[in-house]
Amino acid sequence: MRQWGPTTRRGPDLRTDTTPVRAPRRGRSRRWLLGASAVVLVAAGAATAVVLLDPADSAGTVTTAPTTPAPTTTAPTTTAPTTTAPTTTAPTTTAPTTTAPTPRTPPSTPPEPAPPPAPPTFDRSRLSIDAPDSIWVVVDKLRSLAPIDYRPADLVDVGGGYQLRSEAARAMTEMLAEAAAAGLVISVESAFRPYDHQQRLFANAVARFGEDGAEQRSARPGFSEHQTGLAADLGGGGCHIESCFATTAEGQWVAANAHRFGFLVRYPDGSQGITGYKFEPWHVRYVGVELATELHDTGVATLEDFFGLPAAPEYAG
Repeated sequence: MRQWGPTTRRGPDLRTDTTPVRAPRRGRSRRWLLGASAVVLVAAGAATAVVLLDPADSAGTVTTAPTTPAPTTTAPTTTAPTTTAPTTTAPTTTAPTTTAPTPRTPPSTPPEPAPPPAPPTFDRSRLSIDAPDSIWVVVDKLRSLAPIDYRPADLVDVGGGYQLRSEAARAMTEMLAEAAAAGLVISVESAFRPYDHQQRLFANAVARFGEDGAEQRSARPGFSEHQTGLAADLGGGGCHIESCFATTAEGQWVAANAHRFGFLVRYPDGSQGITGYKFEPWHVRYVGVELATELHDTGVATLEDFFGLPAAPEYAG
């Protein structure tokens, strides 16, 4: 505890007063209150009523002074510099990836093109093979004409005094003309033969070769293709109605081109067991371009084979 001692005070008269004097307590309390109020004003940042005590009021009367907001002083904010430590990134080591080999896909095979539409089937029943006036009529040793003395009504000349049916005659004329344009001279050596004419020929063959020999060389009357008006015997190159015709340029041209005009070599080599006649390269038969081309393109040699008829090597009786 602080001890208060005698204090010497000097007045205007410079006298010395040695009477002990206590320091006034009221003044120090007032200064403490003012200091505390100022601290509160600054800390709170708002207006605070300041209580002033009148020094002349010994009784301690409190006088409230008008409150004046103390100016708020915002201390400048100093931001300490941020020091970012350098980041050291550890190197990333990527393990090599082993990829399994992808199986190779074989190149796709393009789809095969659709096959071309099949050609229409040849209509073998379009024309009769029995009627004597049909250009498809089949006459052999088992199939005679009906009537047996049939004679076509549309015969026309083809030169040399010979006749064929009109359709066959036109085709023959065109064929011989084209052969002539190729430098080949082909002539008609025989064509239509009526029934009675065929009788005389066959009788002569029997007298010369015998009946068996005659039947291999000539047809009986009513069984001859010549009677249809659709068959002809050709000659050229110095060979007429003989097997040598096959060795001539004319005979070879006929074999290669007859189908284009509607003809076929009716008794081909090696077919005697089917047709009943030995090879006759000179004997051609008109059947029309459609059938002749079909036979040529399919390689079918005889009408019997094409129409599914029985072989006719001999007469029935």
